Amino acid sequence: MNALFGLCAVALAISLDASCALAQNLAASAPRLTYPPTERVEQFDDYHGTRVADPYRWLEDPNSPKTRAWVEAQNKVTFAYLEGIPYREPLKERLTKIWNYEKYGIPNREGDRFFFTRNSGLQNQSVLYNAAKLGDAPRVLLDPNTLSKDGTVALTGIDITDDGRYLAYGTAASGSDWQQWHVREVATGRDLPDVIKWVKFSEASWLKDGKGFFYSRYDEPNAATQFQDVNYFQKLYFHRLSTPQAQDVLVYERKDQKEWGFGGEVSEDGRYLVINVSQGTDPKNRVFYKDLQNNSGRVMELLPDADAAYTFIGNDGPRFWFVTDKEAPRGRLVLIDTTRPLQLQEVVPQTDATLQSADIVGERLFLRYLKDARSQVKVFDLKGKFLSEVAFPGLGTVTGFGGKRTDTETFYAFTSFTTPTTIYRYDIPTAKSTVLFQPKVDFDPTAYTTEQVFFNSKDGTRIPMFITYKKGTPRNALNPTYLYGYGGFNVSITPTFSPANLLWLEMGGLYAVPNLRGGGEYGEDWHQAGTRLNKQNVFDDFLAAAEYLIANKYTSPEKLAIGGGSNGGLLVGAAMTQRPELFAAALPAVGVMDMLRFEQFTIGWAWVSDYGSSQDPEQFQALYAYSPLHNLKAGTRYPATLVTTADTDDRVVPGHSYKFTAALQAAQAGEGPVLIRIETKAGHGAGKPTTKLIEEAADRWAFLVANLRMQLKF
Repeated sequence: MNALFGLCAVALAISLDASCALAQNLAASAPRLTYPPTERVEQFDDYHGTRVADPYRWLEDPNSPKTRAWVEAQNKVTFAYLEGIPYREPLKERLTKIWNYEKYGIPNREGDRFFFTRNSGLQNQSVLYNAAKLGDAPRVLLDPNTLSKDGTVALTGIDITDDGRYLAYGTAASGSDWQQWHVREVATGRDLPDVIKWVKFSEASWLKDGKGFFYSRYDEPNAATQFQDVNYFQKLYFHRLSTPQAQDVLVYERKDQKEWGFGGEVSEDGRYLVINVSQGTDPKNRVFYKDLQNNSGRVMELLPDADAAYTFIGNDGPRFWFVTDKEAPRGRLVLIDTTRPLQLQEVVPQTDATLQSADIVGERLFLRYLKDARSQVKVFDLKGKFLSEVAFPGLGTVTGFGGKRTDTETFYAFTSFTTPTTIYRYDIPTAKSTVLFQPKVDFDPTAYTTEQVFFNSKDGTRIPMFITYKKGTPRNALNPTYLYGYGGFNVSITPTFSPANLLWLEMGGLYAVPNLRGGGEYGEDWHQAGTRLNKQNVFDDFLAAAEYLIANKYTSPEKLAIGGGSNGGLLVGAAMTQRPELFAAALPAVGVMDMLRFEQFTIGWAWVSDYGSSQDPEQFQALYAYSPLHNLKAGTRYPATLVTTADTDDRVVPGHSYKFTAALQAAQAGEGPVLIRIETKAGHGAGKPTTKLIEEAADRWAFLVANLRMQLKF
């Protein structure tokens, strides 16, 4: 099969029925793709008495000449295929037009100025602005687009001093997790000489006098292997303004705990440094603190047992507020008096909704909940008395509600599958919301609808799913459908606006998003039900979602595609290897495909809390049973597959995708192509420039046009 099927997909303004028929006849006799040869080596590993082959081990080294040649050869085949799909360029042009709308971030106030991000439409990176008043002409404070010619240097984090004088900002190049932090003077836009290197997974937090900030870093890595080597022994430092990094003060480290990570946050009153102590991606954490008014004060271990998740949200002197799932898997708000023996005083109890976060603003508690994966925000006084619920315009996702205890206003963002991110101002005394910024997109949201359905998984568990489509779409089993999922790491998948998904809807596609176990939609019990020895539940949920869509005639196996990234890439790999007959196409992005060796690279060891480890005999058996790489079977008809990854991904190293693609190309017995699209100067996804996002999305949809035999409706 080849891209000639794309002719059938592009009846934009004229009839191409004859051309479609011709294309299908030609495609039926077209030669199969010829893939670059991939050398197999004699490599075996013994796992608790089980001998496991790994013939493509050499592809784990991204810097070897042999791997680079393989990457170049694979990209050549992939892009030749994609370029051969008619109307690939019109898809890109339409997506560019949809994407070209003004986007604002949620503003926050420091000193006498407001700070916010804005993207004029197609800028590769959003620009940081500041203004004395919202509505005034803003001034550019930091434009990341000037930091590289191709937009591949991204802003990764900011923290501004309380008086609004200094900005600490982090940047990352080519999508890497490695960051550099700098300091900029707000009034002049001038950078100070401060440069902080070898930072990963860390923000900055200023002292209230603006004389310096806390941050976390790793030791300097080997330059040649910095994108593959494991990351252990993070340390918490204090950087004094206008001094070299070599003079930074080590605040806290644990030489006996290589996996512990540290995040330092200065309390709003400036009295305490609150230290979040994490171990990988496990939501259970520890909380330590240091009294900053006591220069000789030691770090105190407030919550040392990692028996639950605790998130610090504020304090009244020595009394600290936390959101926790301790004895409350859906979350509650508690108060701890640090001067007394540890006791959790309940302020807001657990409800039937899942508590995601809380903020203290204007002497009010703003608690953000998920109710069946939809956002709710409830307002309480500081003693936990319910005051009101914030009204939103529909089924969607809400972020924001940050600020200070003295503020009389706060800001938030609302979005849905068909509503672009809209910024609101919330007046605290009157409890009223007003629109601050509402973008205009070249798209009619009223022509589309989102419904939420519920279905039963293999074991009877009730699973929710959002389905978005054009109004009036018939249930005739002929609708091209994109089923997207994640299902892991306590991450909740909620309604989100995406220009790429809008194009898919315009193309006549359905977009389905199930809320799988392993996520955080229903609290920690829901999360744990999809981890370690329970991980198969996640795949069962996803497969049940596909079966529901087919049984209810939303679509059929010939029209169903699946997609997901990172842990979602694993999901796609597991689904297509377990039930290849259910799907016509698969789009695994930056996926974890080798479940026996993921912990050998960069931060992969941190995922053991969700996945388990191949070093454990029982967990090895579970991992080996679903690992996508190890469950490909020669002679099987697999879906048409477009694997996507990036050469500088140091979160999920590209070797996962390289090895899976090589094995899938060797195993494929069907006509569907098996291609890999390897992006250059890009990483796991964060900070990817707009141009690359548009190109990649257009290629995904073009691939589905060809392999779902779509007839587009523009």
